[in-house]
Amino acid sequence: MIDARQKNLRFAGTTDVVVIGAGHAGLATSYCLNERSIDHVVLERGEVANSWRNERWDSLKLLTPNWQSRLPGFAYDGEDPDGFMSMPEVIDFIQSYADFSAAPVVTNTSVTSVVQSDSGYRVATNRGEWRTKSVVIASGACNVAVTPKIAASIPADVNSLTPHQYRSPSQLEAGGALIVGASATGLQLADEIKRAGHAVTIAVGEHVRMPRTYRGRDIQFWLDQTGILNESYDQVDDVIRARGLPSPQLVGSAERKMLDLNSLSDSGVRLAGRLVGVNNDVAQFSGSLRNTCALADLKMNRLLDAIDDWAERGHARCDAVERFDATRNDESPMLNMNLADGSIRTIIWATGFRPDYSWLDVPVLDRKGRIRHDGGVVDALGMYVLGLPMLRRRKSSFLHGIEDDARDLTAHLHTHLLGRCGRAA
Repeated sequence: MIDARQKNLRFAGTTDVVVIGAGHAGLATSYCLNERSIDHVVLERGEVANSWRNERWDSLKLLTPNWQSRLPGFAYDGEDPDGFMSMPEVIDFIQSYADFSAAPVVTNTSVTSVVQSDSGYRVATNRGEWRTKSVVIASGACNVAVTPKIAASIPADVNSLTPHQYRSPSQLEAGGALIVGASATGLQLADEIKRAGHAVTIAVGEHVRMPRTYRGRDIQFWLDQTGILNESYDQVDDVIRARGLPSPQLVGSAERKMLDLNSLSDSGVRLAGRLVGVNNDVAQFSGSLRNTCALADLKMNRLLDAIDDWAERGHARCDAVERFDATRNDESPMLNMNLADGSIRTIIWATGFRPDYSWLDVPVLDRKGRIRHDGGVVDALGMYVLGLPMLRRRKSSFLHGIEDDARDLTAHLHTHLLGRCGRAA
């Protein structure tokens, strides 16, 4: 195996595996490849943990507690296991892992094309071309912020931002803000911007309501211990839908507070239904807010029932059973909002993210631009993908969830290199 310090000086060449992306998924893959003495290189368009450095807002913290922060061969060892890492701490954690594992990372190297060849793949970059037998795509699930087509109908004098562009309330003009989307991102931004003194309205679509703590334990404890996070992609009824679910309404804070639509309402944030259109500068909202919230409440209570059942069988010592107030809604929810009267100065589109595969010149994308794969084994011989939601397990997209996926796919990749290909283990 080529020494990592030597490989860092190479900008092109031949190797067994090219890993694209030096975030936690790419670095975990590199660690597992090193364990098997598989020659490889990790290509990174910027610096290690690039998206954490450049595409997150200032106050963001991980949704998972520190005790859950681990990667292959490496884990959090600080003095606050129940706390939540800030962005600088996440960056330091991932950079420390890169140093610890001596990952062969080539930074500031953008992949411009991946094409198939007789011997595997040719990976073109801004610094030369790599020839490889196998490619692991670990470039992330949130490269591009998704905005609906109706964003083009917003009045020109209303500032329009994505979460990638937002950093803090200080960049917003004085006046009201409309947050579109009520997953973790939407709720956190609505809460922060409201506390900064802006009038805030949040447009609520499908969402996953979840308490920060339950029966005296962090919700992640329950999801981990009950085995919910380990549920396999081939055990769910509709894996496509499961992979597209919004992130749960959680926030990492020292107080371990519950952030939901009720807490936003209590702080003065106004709730509206899903944004369905803009006509003559008037935003139009769905009238289904009550039903949308009722469904989220129902699913949360089903989760809590499952936790109760597991706990009552003696698996964990914990506090008494809890239930939470139903999501409150106005009797007559807002259906329209004038965007031209100056009351709304900023709209933030917390409407999701998608990967960027614009450089992937291999026919493995479906009609929606999603990469076709079976548990991370891409529909092209010798190609793999990591770091996507519900890739192989419910925990796949979490920091701590990457290890099992990386080990599974590295084992499959090793078999491929030995000439015995098959389905993922």
